[in-house]
Amino acid sequence: MTEPTLIELAIFADYFQFYVQDEAANEDFGEKWTDESVERQLAVAEFSAAIGTARNMTVPVVLSVHAEAPAEDFAEWDMVNECSISVRSDTLIIAGCTDHLPNAPRVPIAPGTYRVRVSYSGLDSLSEDGVEGDDFYRLQLWPAPLAEIAVRKARTVAAD
Repeated sequence: MTEPTLIELAIFADYFQFYVQDEAANEDFGEKWTDESVERQLAVAEFSAAIGTARNMTVPVVLSVHAEAPAEDFAEWDMVNECSISVRSDTLIIAGCTDHLPNAPRVPIAPGTYRVRVSYSGLDSLSEDGVEGDDFYRLQLWPAPLAEIAVRKARTVAAD
């Protein structure tokens, strides 16, 4: 089995979100952010996914591309969601919503349909002013048929 392609990034999550998208995508997420998608911190279009973040700051993101579905290691994560996106070009972009796309990180990828697993950790670690935190976002992609959005591990919020 081949090792997955792995890239570590620091993405400016302006408006508390960043995108993973086909380089050719030009989708509007204005109507994709419903109450349900805000709660799961994931909005999805045909060629891209918007990942909601705990902070409106630069956040750590790790993206890996796998030949098949990676092992399920949900216990250590605050929340895990999955969605599907289609890739028409041969390039995936990871960018904040206000980033200048020509400068955004790119990952070569074969055209096709992919499953995207988003794992979130440290969501409750923010400083009082919301600037500092240990939030972390892992994206895992693998070739798979189109499928519905799935909440694989729901976030549990501690009672005050």
